[in-house]
Amino acid sequence: MLICGVDEAGRGSVIGPLIVAGIIIKKSNIKKLAEIGVRDSKLLSRKKRNVLFYEILDIVEFTCIYKIEPAIIDNNVYLKNLNKLEGKVMATIINHLDADVTYVDSCDVNINRYTELIRSHLKSSNKNKRIIVMHKADILNIVVSAASIIAKVIRDKEIEIIQREFEKIGSGYPSDKKTMEFIRTCIIDQNNCHSFIRKSWKPVKNILNIKQQKIYDFI
Repeated sequence: MLICGVDEAGRGSVIGPLIVAGIIIKKSNIKKLAEIGVRDSKLLSRKKRNVLFYEILDIVEFTCIYKIEPAIIDNNVYLKNLNKLEGKVMATIINHLDADVTYVDSCDVNINRYTELIRSHLKSSNKNKRIIVMHKADILNIVVSAASIIAKVIRDKEIEIIQREFEKIGSGYPSDKKTMEFIRTCIIDQNNCHSFIRKSWKPVKNILNIKQQKIYDFI
């Protein structure tokens, strides 16, 4: 039996892409994930995640990665469709991996609604397969935990690419003062809202509004 786990990394960030990852593994090999120390990526150090990344790839049958760029995220946030976008991407991954049972970490407070959303995008051969949508699946299900590690490491690499050119971006999350100061400097002082900044996020919209007001006052 083949088991699939799907999770994302970077949903709440104001910088960089959202990464959705899926893995497929033989049920008999799941115990190997526990043996190497797999758990929710947020509970692991960056160094440990990087080590586990390659060990997971050696254990699983296949991996599928989907990168959602900031511009696509913004368009869907403006339309209040972010959950729908993520559900569609997760369904695409499930279709590619074609497992017997799939576990998904839900971004929607309503598990039944999110399950139906994913099912609506599945190919006909997957419609009747088990799709188990859970809250905190990255903590409760080790296959999803493994997918969360894959997604997080890929996401970290994306941030590293940005950091090579812009050293002071911080973690990319709105709770990071360094990140928000970087964005404020770009928009207010440099008049440059880079393409890797998510303009639809409220903290960024607030800064853009301040910039617009300054322009209005000047005029």
